[in-house]
Amino acid sequence: MNGARTRPGQNLRRLLALSLLATMSFAMAAEPSPAMPWQGATFAGDRAALEKLAASGAKAVRVYGEKDVWVLDEARRLGLGVVMGLHVGLPRHGFRLDDPKAVAAQETRIREFVRRHRKHPALLAWGIGNEVEHEMPDPLPAWREVDRLGGVIKALDPVHPTLMTVADGGPERLGPLAACCANIDLVGINLYAGAATGLGERMRAAGIAKPLLITELGPLGQWQAGRKPWGAPVELTSREKAAYFRHTLAELRKEPQIRGVFPFLWGAKQEQTATWHGLLLADGSLTEMTDALAAAWGRPPARPAPTILGIGIAADEFAPGEIVSAGVDARGEALVTGWRLRREASQLLGGGDAEPEPAAVGVEILSADAASVRFRAPETPGAYRLFITVRDASGKAATANLPFLVRGNRQQ
Repeated sequence: MNGARTRPGQNLRRLLALSLLATMSFAMAAEPSPAMPWQGATFAGDRAALEKLAASGAKAVRVYGEKDVWVLDEARRLGLGVVMGLHVGLPRHGFRLDDPKAVAAQETRIREFVRRHRKHPALLAWGIGNEVEHEMPDPLPAWREVDRLGGVIKALDPVHPTLMTVADGGPERLGPLAACCANIDLVGINLYAGAATGLGERMRAAGIAKPLLITELGPLGQWQAGRKPWGAPVELTSREKAAYFRHTLAELRKEPQIRGVFPFLWGAKQEQTATWHGLLLADGSLTEMTDALAAAWGRPPARPAPTILGIGIAADEFAPGEIVSAGVDARGEALVTGWRLRREASQLLGGGDAEPEPAAVGVEILSADAASVRFRAPETPGAYRLFITVRDASGKAATANLPFLVRGNRQQ
């Protein structure tokens, strides 16, 4: 869309990018700014989901790679700015930083993409890779390549800031960033659970003074959660996740080094479960979490999503064919509860890689209503998870799940 005619409001997005560049050497203010310039979410969805993001009060969206270039035009229509991701090959996936041909081909691809889209009215910044250093004992080689690409991009587009996104870590892990990467304007950190607490202080202690973006913000990850004796991680309910976002977003607003926060993930994604990180359901339904974000963005919904006060199951372990009873305590109007059983996910991948969702398991349902369910445990031993989805008349949803184990021998 090079040379596209600007409309009222499009200059504002360009000014946001320019104003952020102008504050790259900012002095830390004694009082926090009242609002962050960039409020929005990471995104992986369709046009309907993007429209819901804009309607919820978001002003920006972060996408991970060139396959989502369509978001630029849709974001322009919806009044959103875009942190446009550029895919950078991952060493953990076999990309060789010491392979000149692979490095050159990657640079050529990125050059062409930046040249094509650098004047797009919705563009806010270039996001160069995502946790490229993941699983590398020494992150510096990956970071230096990201920095080199940052120099390539800045030569083509001196207007829009460059962003590198890294996984959170201690001072010994992140400290090298203080002296690295002169071609990077913004440091993005992916944070989960309590890691958001005291982030600015930790960054300053490590000597990192560049403006920060929280490029992923999420509640307790599956790698952090408590586990059942057989290893199944325990997922928070949607009510607990919504409470985390309300509290954490309010706390992050007090930190002047943070220029924007992008909760993870406006869309749906199978990662341990289909509900662990997705802020929406797979069918696009809004949730308690999206309500919490909309309120934080200044647009609280007129009709809140259902909320789950508690869940329970008769036991953690059952014999094959034994009767299982479970319940949910939910609040809302005209609630309908869906109960679905799946095997525990076994094809687990690291670093956010896409995982297959386990198939639903058919069982004999003895009774089911909005508050409880009774069914016979599967005959096949193993780990299972009962998924609970509570919907109201408007289609908004609350979610929870209960892991349990079917023992190897039927009780006599």
